[in-house]
Amino acid sequence: MKYISLSAMALVMAGMGFNFTEARAEHICSPSGDIVLNADVIDGVPMYSVTYKDKVVIKPSKLGIELSDCPDMMDGFKLVSSKISSFDETWEPVWGENREIRNHYNELLLKLDQPTNYRKMDIRFRVYDDGVGLRYEFPQDGALSYFVIKDEHTQFAMDGDHIAWWIAGDYDTQEYDYTESHLSEIRDKMAASICSNASQTQFSPTGVQTSLQMKTDDGLYINIHEAALVDYSCMHLNLDDKNFIFESWLTPDAQGNKGHLQTPCHSPWRTIMVSDDARDMLSSNLILNLNDPCKYEDTSWIKPVKYVGVWWEMIAGGKHWSYTYDLPSIKLDSLDYTNTKPHGKHPANNENVKKYIDFAAEHGFDQVLVEGWNIGWEDWFGHSKDYVFDFQTPYPDFDIDKLNEYAHSKGVRLMMHHETSGSIRNYERHMEKAYGLMNKYGYNSVKSGYVGNMIPRGEHHYGQWLNNHYLYAVTEAAKHHIMVNAHEAVRPTGLCRTYPNLICSESARGTEYESFAGNKPSHTTVLPFTRLQGGPMDYTPGIFEMDITKFNPDSKGHVNSTLVRQLALYVTMYSPLQMAADYPEHYERFMDAFQFIKDVAVDWDQSKYIEAEPGRYIVAARKAKGTDDWFVGCTASEDGHASELALDFLDKDKKYEAIIYADAEDAHYKTNPQAYKITKKRVTSKTKLKLKAAPGGGYAISIKPVG
Repeated sequence: MKYISLSAMALVMAGMGFNFTEARAEHICSPSGDIVLNADVIDGVPMYSVTYKDKVVIKPSKLGIELSDCPDMMDGFKLVSSKISSFDETWEPVWGENREIRNHYNELLLKLDQPTNYRKMDIRFRVYDDGVGLRYEFPQDGALSYFVIKDEHTQFAMDGDHIAWWIAGDYDTQEYDYTESHLSEIRDKMAASICSNASQTQFSPTGVQTSLQMKTDDGLYINIHEAALVDYSCMHLNLDDKNFIFESWLTPDAQGNKGHLQTPCHSPWRTIMVSDDARDMLSSNLILNLNDPCKYEDTSWIKPVKYVGVWWEMIAGGKHWSYTYDLPSIKLDSLDYTNTKPHGKHPANNENVKKYIDFAAEHGFDQVLVEGWNIGWEDWFGHSKDYVFDFQTPYPDFDIDKLNEYAHSKGVRLMMHHETSGSIRNYERHMEKAYGLMNKYGYNSVKSGYVGNMIPRGEHHYGQWLNNHYLYAVTEAAKHHIMVNAHEAVRPTGLCRTYPNLICSESARGTEYESFAGNKPSHTTVLPFTRLQGGPMDYTPGIFEMDITKFNPDSKGHVNSTLVRQLALYVTMYSPLQMAADYPEHYERFMDAFQFIKDVAVDWDQSKYIEAEPGRYIVAARKAKGTDDWFVGCTASEDGHASELALDFLDKDKKYEAIIYADAEDAHYKTNPQAYKITKKRVTSKTKLKLKAAPGGGYAISIKPVG
């Protein structure tokens, strides 16, 4: 095991102005010895630092909590005791990228005393081969009982002006394109990165969201995020861009407070991933391992899902969620449709939904999502959000009885949609009956939405109160054996390990933005390094018609991707919930390419990242659960990517047939996105394939045993 010199650490801290006279440094290593964490109390202030293979990852950084209306927990501490322990287990997720996950770490627990205020605080560190987790713990011992957090001051001091892939700090949306820049450039580039739909609650011109991916000049990849966000506010990062020190910044509530806690309690884990290989960042299980084991005894009802749906017609096609715009904005229980006619662009109607059910049944999809099925949309568009949606009453042209009967007769389920419109109390009032309705008709999954400003007014999407609501919705759904796919909710922090019916979420800029604002071609080469670190995303890939003006003349949208890259996203953008998002008629024009979407799995025994560089390219290979079938995907930026792909992950004793879906020679995401070629080839574990992704393109491969 490798140990950093304590005298060297003392010199570094002394150079930063810290008095080392009372220092009693504690340190632990990762199981491999590559990562070393040092921790101590210096002049009453808790401190830590991290190195990787003798390179600085985190310079000496302060820890502490600032409280409201009482003395802070920032200094005046004494180190009472420390304890080092180790842990090693292998566990099986209900669904995931791998059948088994190893949870192996060394732990350091510091027990601190603040004698002036008769208070105690513990800091727990866990050091893995892929990173570090730390959290604050507040025992029910001493004077601290109920307390209010004004600010959390967890520092992450960087060792230089690293390159970063970031989105603006915002309490209500993550739906930004990523910006790549040096840390010193964030201030100047921040204004340009703010989308027109942003909530404008940015707390700082240098504030960014997690998961934050960075790369150092000497080739280290560093990622900062959090794990197990429960009963606490979501963490952002505020950057001191003169000294390159990040500090935690929690989402405030309507009164400006950052958290209301009562002992015994603890914070979420603050996480630091590090490696000198970008592929290790994508394969890390640090976030999942820092979450508690599954809380459900029976998980047999939780199943990965591949689905189609009535959605892209509204997002890209300019059609409407609302049945009619002719009604005044009034309370739900007063709505009367007797003398109204349906809006001509309302696609959630019986005939159209049957078309999607037939398509799903013919091509082996599990479910059909229908948005705009229930009353309330016209009231929401009338801006009376307090009264919208009872999540039970369908529009007159959506026969919920007959459509569910028809779907079940075809071996397909309908997927429920609950748009809360941010009116949380309204949703919670109706939740039990809404879930009961789903049980009645055989729905087992729901896509929930939280579009707009929150009610209660002044609360933010990522504050403690809302985070508690999101988890409440998941645990209540579990009582009804329902899986949840939450949109506009807080970004995930690995809670899907503990509550695996949280099968997916959005919480980032997804495919929908291709229809009106466009995503950078590099977007899908960044998301797995950032947003997906905490859990899978409902990115809604599979768009085959890139020119949206062809089916919506009022649109100016264009999908910045080749058709083949849309196939590859089913592999590179891991999710147990995958949508074929385009119109059925668009797929019918390219059925040979659509075959990959039909074939690709949504649950896996094994995953390998073959090539990776944030903002440039990702190549992933995954083995479908319970089979010997492999699927490979490559997503590339506007620069494209050339691969010499070794298939050495295949079984050495088997022969396979590979179906290769590749960009044509003249393919380009802007000018020729639908140009592709499909070839078949016999391969073995010794085969190497030379492949080329076009600008904004990729490739996809289906590999199955033969003979």
